[in-house]
Amino acid sequence: MKILSVQSAVAYGHVGNSAAVFPLQRIGVEVLPVYTVTFSNHTGYGAWRGPLIAPSDVAEVIAGIEDRGVFPEIDVVLSGYQGSDGIGDVILDAVSRVKATNPNAIYACDPVMGNAKSGCFVAPEIPVLLRDRVVPSADIVTPNQFELGYLTDTQPDTLESTHAAADALRATGPEVVLVTSVERPDREPDTIEMLAVDARGAWIVQTPLIPMKANGSGDVTAALFTAHYRESRDAADALARTVSSVYDLLALTNERGSRELLLVEAQEFYAHPRLQFPVRQVR
Repeated sequence: MKILSVQSAVAYGHVGNSAAVFPLQRIGVEVLPVYTVTFSNHTGYGAWRGPLIAPSDVAEVIAGIEDRGVFPEIDVVLSGYQGSDGIGDVILDAVSRVKATNPNAIYACDPVMGNAKSGCFVAPEIPVLLRDRVVPSADIVTPNQFELGYLTDTQPDTLESTHAAADALRATGPEVVLVTSVERPDREPDTIEMLAVDARGAWIVQTPLIPMKANGSGDVTAALFTAHYRESRDAADALARTVSSVYDLLALTNERGSRELLLVEAQEFYAHPRLQFPVRQVR
C-alpha cells in the first residue's frame, strides 16, 4: 500500500506527518509525506519556530511526485490539519489527479477543527472549507464528536444522535465515518468511545479514559484506521486494531509522564495490536 500524506511536520514531538508516518511504516505501508509546515514543535507549547509552506510550494512537491509516474501506484491520499483554504485547494487537486490515474484510490480526510474542551482553534474559513468542499470529496472522514456536530449542524451526544449525525455526514459523500472522542451521558464512568459507520453497519468500542492531553493522537488514529480499512474493507476490524494500538500508545505515554507521544517506544503496539477491547455492532 502507498499513501500520499499531506500534513504538517515538526522536528520535536509528534503531530501531523511526524505522528502518522512512522506507525504507517511500521505496519508495512509505503508513505510519501508532503509537508504543509515545518515547525520546531507543535503549537500547543504556545511558541514555535519555522515556516508555513506556501500552497504553491506544496503543489510543486506533489507535481514532482507526479512527474515520477507514481500516481497510479498511490492507494490513499491522506490529509489532516489544513492551515489555509489554499492548502485545501492543493489537496483536492491532488486527489483528483491521483484518482484520474488510479480509480481505486481513496481520499481520507481528518477534518481538524477543534474539540469539545478547546472549541474551534482553526481560522474561520477552514470549517466552512471542510464542510462544503473537502469532506464531500472524501471517502473516509475521521472527525471527533465535536467536529461531527459542526459538519452536520447537529449536537451529537447520545449514541442515537451520534449515529444520525454520522449518517448525515455519509449522505454528503464519504463512504466511511470514524467518530473519535465519543462521550455520551450514559456511558460507563471514566470511559471514552469510538464509533465507525459504513454502508454495512455501525460499530462502537469503549476504552478506559486516559487522563492526559495527547497532541498527535488523532493523527495516529486517522492514519492507522485509514490503512487498516483500505486493506480489509472491514470497519469493525479496522476499529479494533486502531483502538488497541492508540490506547496502548497513550497508556505508555501517560505511564512514563511524557508530554510528547512515545511513538517509537510503542511501535510493537502498531505491528501487533493486542485487540483487547471488544467491538460491539450497534446497527
